Amino acid sequence: MMHATGGTDKTLLFSLITTDWQIHREMLSAIRRKVFIEEQGVPEALEWDDEDPTATHLLAISLAGDPVGCARMLPDGRLGRMAVLPQYRGCGVGQALLESAIEWFREQCFESIRLSAQIHAVGFYEQAGFMAFGAVYDDAGIPHRDMVLKLSR
Repeated sequence: MMHATGGTDKTLLFSLITTDWQIHREMLSAIRRKVFIEEQGVPEALEWDDEDPTATHLLAISLAGDPVGCARMLPDGRLGRMAVLPQYRGCGVGQALLESAIEWFREQCFESIRLSAQIHAVGFYEQAGFMAFGAVYDDAGIPHRDMVLKLSR
């Protein structure tokens, strides 16, 4: 599905695909390396885990064929590893990823979606209906908060 989104001064045409780690590992890991490891300082050993091969991934790709954003949906109902490259933020990529992830979980008949949000992103998830719960905690040196979205039938 092609998405055309734009903020006040940014417009980006991109497509979103549902994929797996085996097919798009290179593109998915490039986005996560840039955002989580290089930009946010997450230790490499904490970024890569054994859940990637069993997850369903979303990948946003620009018209030029460049990876611009990603998200990971786990079989236990958790959403995570959502990232958009800095130069594409504010173009609607994150919103499209989140909406597509929610739809995917609905299609899989999940009753709720859980995630661990970085504190600066809590408002973004709240706009989509997620509710924060529990105390703020540290994950890889970054303050996080658990959130949940109850899905209507």
